Amino acid sequence: MNHTDLHAKAPSLAAGMAAADHSPDVQLTQTRHRAALVASWQIAPGSTVLELGCGQGDMTAVLAEAVGPEGRVVAVDVAEPSYGAPVTLGESAARLTAGPLGPRIDFRFGTDVLDPSVDFPDGTFDHVVLAHCSWYFASIGQLRDTLARVRSWARRLWFTEWDLTPASDDQLAHLLAVLIQGQIEAAGSPGQGNVRTPFSREALLRLLPEAGWTADGSGSVDTEELQDGDWEVAACLDLAGAEERLAVLSEPVRQLVLSQADVLRAVAKPLGNRALGAYTVTAH
Repeated sequence: MNHTDLHAKAPSLAAGMAAADHSPDVQLTQTRHRAALVASWQIAPGSTVLELGCGQGDMTAVLAEAVGPEGRVVAVDVAEPSYGAPVTLGESAARLTAGPLGPRIDFRFGTDVLDPSVDFPDGTFDHVVLAHCSWYFASIGQLRDTLARVRSWARRLWFTEWDLTPASDDQLAHLLAVLIQGQIEAAGSPGQGNVRTPFSREALLRLLPEAGWTADGSGSVDTEELQDGDWEVAACLDLAGAEERLAVLSEPVRQLVLSQADVLRAVAKPLGNRALGAYTVTAH
C-alpha cells in the first residue's frame, strides 16, 4: 500500500482507536506517524505480520489496514490486558477487534516470545515489526535474544525507534529525560515506564548480526509533530520525585540523577518540547 492511501486512511484508523475518545488530536498524530512508516515499508496486501510490543495497537491498526482483508497481523505484548492508562491494552484491543479490522488481527497479551511454549513454524510470517517498543526491554541482551528467537519465523524485519542523536537544541530536553530514565533503570531501580533500556541506532546495528539478521537499509524518520518529548519530560520529572525509586540507588548515583533532573527542569519547556527524531532499520 502506498503512502497516499495509508495517509488518507489515517483519520478513520485513528477514530477507531479507544484512545481517540480521550485525545483525538493526539491519536491522529500518532496514527499518521505510523502510517508514514508502514507506507515506506514493503508490506504487500495479503502479508502475514508478527508485531512485537504492540501495546494499545497504534501500529497494529495501520498494519492491519496495509495487509488488507486477506492478510493477518499477530500482535504480541508481554503486558497484561489491564496495563495502560487512561485506556488499557485490553480495552483498546477490544475496540479494534470489534471494528472492521478485527478479523485481520490476533492480539496476544501476556505473551513473551522467549517462553519456549510460544512457537511458530519456520517462515510463518512475511514480516516481523518492532515499532517504538524496544526501549521497553529490560536489557539489550533480552532484545538480542528476542530478535534471535523470531529469526526463523519471518523473512524480513522492520524496526523503528527513537534516535538518541539529537538534530537540534530543542530536542535536548527529550534526550536528557530519556538518559535519566535509562540511568535509573541501569543502576538497579526497575520500573514500568516507556524508557527502560535506551540505546543508539549504532548499538542496534551491532546487535543484529548477533541475532542472525543482516541489515540492508536504514533511514531517518520525521517526528516533529509527535508529543513524546513532552510525555517523557513529564515522566522523568515524576520519576525524579519518586523517593521509593531513588532510595535503592547508591548515593553518588542518586545525587547525579537529582542534579540531572535540575538541569532538565531548567532546559525543558512547560509544553512543546520537540521529540527526538526516529530511525528505521530493515533486515533479512
